[in-house]
Amino acid sequence: MTGIPFASLVIGIAASPAERRQLARLLGGTEAFLIVSSVHRAREILDAAEAPHAATVAPVQTVTADVAQDVATPPRPHLTVDSDRRVLRWLDREIELTRLEHDFLLCLVGAPGQVWTYERLHLEVWGNEHLGRGSDIHSVVRRVRRKLARLDASATIHAVRGVGFRFASA
Repeated sequence: MTGIPFASLVIGIAASPAERRQLARLLGGTEAFLIVSSVHRAREILDAAEAPHAATVAPVQTVTADVAQDVATPPRPHLTVDSDRRVLRWLDREIELTRLEHDFLLCLVGAPGQVWTYERLHLEVWGNEHLGRGSDIHSVVRRVRRKLARLDASATIHAVRGVGFRFASA
């Protein structure tokens, strides 16, 4: 197999936007890298990607957010979703989440600023197609906003009228 070019890809996994920025700085000299919010999301992307010739793709190296702790910049407070315990964490405070709240937040927090359509949220969170007026989604959003307020988190869920929602952290 000599002489066959191959591509290498480093995948960084970091839950928060601040950790993703730190990983991006660490991996800046890397030929190709992808930073995602969870192992689940990395697997989705890898499963969706079709390598034209499996023999020409180098093994994937995964870097976790632990590596980002070596960066000299002080960590900024951020919102995290603990999937093992199903809690929302801001600074030193936590609040429990229902399954729907957890799955909804994982979508939004994993891609801050990205607009999630009602249809896509329904598929990801409820596992079915969006039908009707979306009162189920709006109910979850109301509950999550209340929990964010109870934590005094500087993060918000913005409604994009007629389209869906996006997450913004301050």
